[in-house]
Amino acid sequence: MVFEPIGYIRSPYTDKFGIPRQPGLVKAAEARLELRPEFAREEAFKALDGFSHVWILFIFHQDCPEAGWNPTVRPPRLGGRESVGVFASRAPYRPNPIGLSAVEHLGLVRDARGLALRLRGVDMLDGTPVLDIKPYVPYADAIPEARGGFAVAPPSDPREVRFSPMADSDLERLDPDGTRALRTLITQVLEQDPRPGYMDRYPKRREFGLRLMEFDIRWCLEAGHIEVTRIYPAP
Repeated sequence: MVFEPIGYIRSPYTDKFGIPRQPGLVKAAEARLELRPEFAREEAFKALDGFSHVWILFIFHQDCPEAGWNPTVRPPRLGGRESVGVFASRAPYRPNPIGLSAVEHLGLVRDARGLALRLRGVDMLDGTPVLDIKPYVPYADAIPEARGGFAVAPPSDPREVRFSPMADSDLERLDPDGTRALRTLITQVLEQDPRPGYMDRYPKRREFGLRLMEFDIRWCLEAGHIEVTRIYPAP
């Protein structure tokens, strides 16, 4: 049995580090699902505009387990200290590297790049192959009485994010009129504290870097808050 992608995600996440660990956490993260020509038929999306959210079935294309897979993983939610079964996690390293995310959809658009579905709140790497789209049906998909295992409550409170004077200057130069909402995107991504879970055991100041769109973001944990130190155009 062979599956072909129906299209590919174009998102601000051009590197795996920094991608939120669940969909919907970074509302400022908008993306496009660009359909391959053979699937770029508007009639295939008839009545989808009546649904606010969709399920996206995709492939973790940079995490294919070429050397096999492990039956246990260490989820970031448990600080990277405890292991659980891979089927009790949403880790990308799976026997079949398939992901499933519920995201907001903002409608179809047709432009020079073809037909695309606009999405918000994505947690997918730029270039991610998509296998299918299904509508999110609240009465069937929402299960209020469900148990959440080791992830009962939402993640801890978001980190406060501050921008250094140099980072503020970089923003004024790189996004002068704010049309790209770069500050908001950076803030919402870093509020999730993308550091590996085990880093909480090492409080020493250390600079990190992540890439969003075509920008390199430099930041560090400083006295309990995250400080953006510099923003550079990516090489």
